[in-house]
Amino acid sequence: QHITWTPLLVLGYLFYLLLGAMVFQLLEKQAETHFRDQFQLEKLKFLQNYTCLDRKALEQFVQVLMEAWEKGVNPEGNSTNPSNWDFSNSFFFAGTVVTTIGYGNLSPSTVAGQIFCVFYALFGVPLNLAFLNQLGKGLNAHLLTLERWVQKPGRAQVKLAIFLTTGTLLFLVFPPLVFSYVEGWSYGEGFYFTFITLSTIGFGDYVVGTNPNKHYIPVYRSLTAIWIVFGLAWLALVFNVGADLMERFLQLKWHKSDLSLTEGATTKLEDEPEQPRIHIPS
Repeated sequence: QHITWTPLLVLGYLFYLLLGAMVFQLLEKQAETHFRDQFQLEKLKFLQNYTCLDRKALEQFVQVLMEAWEKGVNPEGNSTNPSNWDFSNSFFFAGTVVTTIGYGNLSPSTVAGQIFCVFYALFGVPLNLAFLNQLGKGLNAHLLTLERWVQKPGRAQVKLAIFLTTGTLLFLVFPPLVFSYVEGWSYGEGFYFTFITLSTIGFGDYVVGTNPNKHYIPVYRSLTAIWIVFGLAWLALVFNVGADLMERFLQLKWHKSDLSLTEGATTKLEDEPEQPRIHIPS
């Protein structure tokens, strides 16, 4: 009987999610509690230093700050901060919509903008997928298919290694150096932003071009959007190769298990002496 690996894949997927949840809780919950307590302490100190304010007024001001942040207005700086909706920033936002990155630090606040965003994404996401598919074919033009690579290893392995190495340098290694220089991040933070962006996870905790204390060239975010598109195509190919290899590994593993079970059953039947056949009349 053929053993399917699909249920095992589902169980492994759920286990991976549960494992991630436990590890993230272990790593982050204590730090969150510390930051929350520290924030409450800072509010108490603020009230003690400015006795003309009461707790209710402070909480209202904190609410105003939160609403401003949710609408993409950085509370730091003043009214001279550059607009989040100039052409360069709007181009960057449009890119995060169609690529489904969705950082969450900026979103339409008008009803007309929200309705347009829905229909823009409705047609833009399939268009982006079609574009990335064609771009991926272009990047993959000099590579053999994965099936031929597995069956006939040779020059294709060298091509695949060059493809992975070049892409890693262009999209994962060098860009964090630029972001670290421009944004003032560490290299680790730049690398984190790079991978979270190109994988379309897009938490929004790090976003380029949002520091009000820095002066960015006008096309900075537009160039970043173009880099994101090509990086998405490359990383999508890498993920597809990884997924294909994982499926092949699982299928091969369970195919071997099927063969061993079949051979074991055959051997057992051969070892057993032939039983007398009893005719039961109808």
